Amino acid sequence: MILDIPAPARTVLEQLHNAGFAAYVVGGCVRDSLLGRTPGDWDITTAARPEQVHEALAGITVVDTGLQHGTVTAVAEGMRLEITTFRTEGTYSDHRRPDSVTFATTVEEDLSRRDFTVNAMAFSPETGLVDPFGGQNDLKMGILRAVGEPQKRFDEDALRILRGLRFAARLGFSIEEATAAAMEAQKHLLPALAAERIQAELLPLLGAPGAVEVLRQHREIFTVILPELAPMFDFDQQNKHHLYDVWEHTLHTLEHIAPQPDLRLVMLLHDCAKPARFTIDFRGDGHFYGHAAESARLARQALERLRCPKELTERVVRLIHYHDHDILPTRKSLLRWLGKLGEDDLRALLHIKIADNLGQHPRYLRVDRFRATLAALDALLAEQPCFDRSGLALKGGDLVALGYAGPAIGRALDDLVRAVIDGRVENQKDALLTFLRQ
Repeated sequence: MILDIPAPARTVLEQLHNAGFAAYVVGGCVRDSLLGRTPGDWDITTAARPEQVHEALAGITVVDTGLQHGTVTAVAEGMRLEITTFRTEGTYSDHRRPDSVTFATTVEEDLSRRDFTVNAMAFSPETGLVDPFGGQNDLKMGILRAVGEPQKRFDEDALRILRGLRFAARLGFSIEEATAAAMEAQKHLLPALAAERIQAELLPLLGAPGAVEVLRQHREIFTVILPELAPMFDFDQQNKHHLYDVWEHTLHTLEHIAPQPDLRLVMLLHDCAKPARFTIDFRGDGHFYGHAAESARLARQALERLRCPKELTERVVRLIHYHDHDILPTRKSLLRWLGKLGEDDLRALLHIKIADNLGQHPRYLRVDRFRATLAALDALLAEQPCFDRSGLALKGGDLVALGYAGPAIGRALDDLVRAVIDGRVENQKDALLTFLRQ
């Protein structure tokens, strides 16, 4: 077996080998190569100590980036290559990072400290594939399995639980039974992780092809980092429009939205307040009045706790807040929504409504209506209509020349936008000036 190693990485391997040191590409790049995927990064592990790497890679820029872990970074032909000395690790008192690192003499020792068998493989042109834990077979079987004792792996580093879920979602793999059981048993360690690290695993997980099945199979783990999800589990909606409980409805909507982290977050949290807002009318039908606004509030609470970027948080909260509002395919309605949300968010909102509807009872699908609204939006935008201040034929400077000042300028511009949208005045400078004088 031969891996297609890029030239800069091959050069580094050759120079280390020529200097007398074993060296291998390792981890994710080997895994992805065996799967026929293009690796995003190429990492190297070697018997050479950091100072020996510097000496062996003459003519290549080498930067010390993690000497406490035996790691340096080489920059060869513009490619960054992380190079780490074979090592073993001591105890993990904080369930995240090893208290001590000891340099090892063989690649097998180094691989034994890694998280999952599919990530515990190494390759060199001289020795071929090194796979002491059966990672290649697990790749063929589509199984994610911890290296060694699963509970120990997750007790060492609780972030491996989320990494495992992300790998399963990205690769479409099932998680081996003992490994899954250990994840569940150690999930109580997750709150000790930095919010930024949790977020960094969660967002790509939600955007991965297998996200829905991972959420379905391992939902209890997610409640540790997103307790807002738990009330949705098995909650009967008692409404003829809904075939599924709140959680299953949520998962079905996720299947029908684009695999973007922001849109997946919207669908994941759009109904999280339904159980709290549940009421039953005199006919025995369930209702969830005000759930959209309350779900938006809970979404903000969750995303701020996870230290999500402000722009992402605001967009998710905004779209959840409006997800249950009616959007008519009329010119006036679409112009008003464009003024409120802008084109990108309005398009996203219509796709959210389609996904939401596809997660309901098939008898009550209204997808054609929403698609017709999208078509009406396209036709309207082709006219380049005015729906906010930037589209007005009259600008702030024109109002200053008329004697407007301060906040009165903004109020007048907003009045003009509303008048244009309502069809009370044409968006032409003379007509707008006449409207103002009147």
